[in-house]
Amino acid sequence: MNEKNLIVTYSQLVMPQDANVIGTLFGGQMISWMDIAASKAAHRLLKGTAADAAVTRAIDASEFKAPVHVGEWVNFESTFVSLGISSMVILVKAYAEGRHDKRRLACIAEFTMVAICRKKDGTYEKVSHGKQIV
Repeated sequence: MNEKNLIVTYSQLVMPQDANVIGTLFGGQMISWMDIAASKAAHRLLKGTAADAAVTRAIDASEFKAPVHVGEWVNFESTFVSLGISSMVILVKAYAEGRHDKRRLACIAEFTMVAICRKKDGTYEKVSHGKQIV
């Protein structure tokens, strides 16, 4: 797998329960969906490794660029920025897409995820994923 060029996608439709008091996508919901998008990318990276999962360690440099309205799709594109021993930094871009307008960048953020493995006693510990960007 060439992690450098890997783009993992994920989409969500904005429903009324996802809106804030002014009728646009609630920022907390956007960040939650972006976290899922980063998790999906981490899941793909960790296939075939000793890791059981990846968890979010940090969310950095999040910036809301444009509002997203109820009824629009949000399409997430996740790419790997860097890989550590157990960690990975994933850039997630969220694009809004309405029926009548062009796709627009709505939000961008960097997520640091850490590969973990479940120990026999039921607790979790960091584990090397053994991957590198080529």
